Amino acid sequence: MLRLKPIEDIIAQQSEDAAADAASPGVLKRRLTVRDLLGLGIGMVIGTGIFTLTGIEARNHAGPAVTISYALAGLIALLAALCYCEMASTVPTAGSAYTYAYATLGEIFAWIIGWDLVLEFALGAGVVSRGWSGYLKSLFNLPDALFGETSTVNVGGILIAVLLGLIAMIGAKESARVTNALVIIKVTICIFIIAVGVFFIRAAHYRPFIPDPVSTTENGRTGWETSLVQAVTGVSPSTFGVAGILTAAAVVFFAYSGFEVVANMGEETRNPQRDLVRGVLGTLGICTALYVAVCLVVTGMVKYTEIDEGAPVAEAFKSVGLGWAGALIAIAAICGLTSVILVDIIGMGRIAFAMSRDGLLPMAIARVHPQWGTPYRVILLTTIFVATLAGFVPLRALADMVSIGTLFAFVVVSAAVPILRRTRPDLERPFTVPFSPVLPIVSVLACLYMMMNLSLATWMRFLVWMVIGLVIYAGYGRRHALARRHDAGRDAVVITA
Repeated sequence: MLRLKPIEDIIAQQSEDAAADAASPGVLKRRLTVRDLLGLGIGMVIGTGIFTLTGIEARNHAGPAVTISYALAGLIALLAALCYCEMASTVPTAGSAYTYAYATLGEIFAWIIGWDLVLEFALGAGVVSRGWSGYLKSLFNLPDALFGETSTVNVGGILIAVLLGLIAMIGAKESARVTNALVIIKVTICIFIIAVGVFFIRAAHYRPFIPDPVSTTENGRTGWETSLVQAVTGVSPSTFGVAGILTAAAVVFFAYSGFEVVANMGEETRNPQRDLVRGVLGTLGICTALYVAVCLVVTGMVKYTEIDEGAPVAEAFKSVGLGWAGALIAIAAICGLTSVILVDIIGMGRIAFAMSRDGLLPMAIARVHPQWGTPYRVILLTTIFVATLAGFVPLRALADMVSIGTLFAFVVVSAAVPILRRTRPDLERPFTVPFSPVLPIVSVLACLYMMMNLSLATWMRFLVWMVIGLVIYAGYGRRHALARRHDAGRDAVVITA
């Protein structure tokens, strides 16, 4: 269970695929540029976080200090992003954190992180598909029976998941083109929100900037909603204050979960050693700046106790007499959520592809389409799973599940950097994390602390998911892994259509 996947085999496989003819079946096609990577990254990051979580966390946990929560989450994400950049430039491959763990920590850890990423991307796509359906219902006054959270079967969520699954199946370049167009629209609307909303800020709405702590008992919350760190330390459970800022930062980490998708596209990038680093850091820098600015505007336009949890940005503009802006923001939300679903499906497909190629999942599902150059069977199964979640499962309370999955992945990648430097100092590293191993260790500790600020209920759900994954690994993955059945030099063969 602790066997490693040799770095040489991973690198050799990338070289073979890069040298293969562009029309050859069975390999992912290198078509993406840094602009495409930025489009995919920003398309994933700017979505639910900016249009929904801002209001929920300001009202329930942090008040106007939700701005600090976003900045803190962005800073911790930056630490992890630097580690991703070193690993992605050294080992540019589909699977990102999964493959990094396989090369540094061992097969069992690779399975755990892969299973964790499946949870992150699937739940993320399902949640956002339902949110997309709700925004569409609000914009066009569609029937409640088919759209939104009150529907028995959320037809809108199913339709958008299926449509975007088909786009992801056709090809990564085509997906990037769709995402790039949507990114232009929603970034423009974000700039509009900041530029117009700044004229309606009232200083009184920022007071108090950090509200006094409130007992969770007074707030009507149960013991299972207490954060793990409060339960362990015995500190009286509370919201707002410093504890509220940290809890909000842990939850809004969901909003930064997109940049690692860029690292997943290593096998489809023309110049991965250079462009992956630019794509990851560029995505994070642009999105953090927009998040912080929008938070300042929204909490300045509306008192945090009155912020609407469902559509905080649109309702903030309506509250100051700019109802016409609500339609524009709703359109931006639909565009933003559309791109998030698409990139979620792409990311989950690449993770499952990498795991199947290594034999941990059935290899037949990882076959690459001879014309489209995508793992179409994996994407099809992913789409069916996401559409089922979007159509039948209410996921409003599970945004923090995506956060815990993201943070766990960041812990593994950050730990992999100093481990790989120690075990393989001879590898070429086009990008290196500064101040290693100090910075990666700080990243690990910061991400673990953020995880501890999530609720006990979230930890219980996460542990149940992990146990299910370990059962599948013990029953199938451990016995069918290529690393066990072949010599190290024959690890990870190319799968033909």
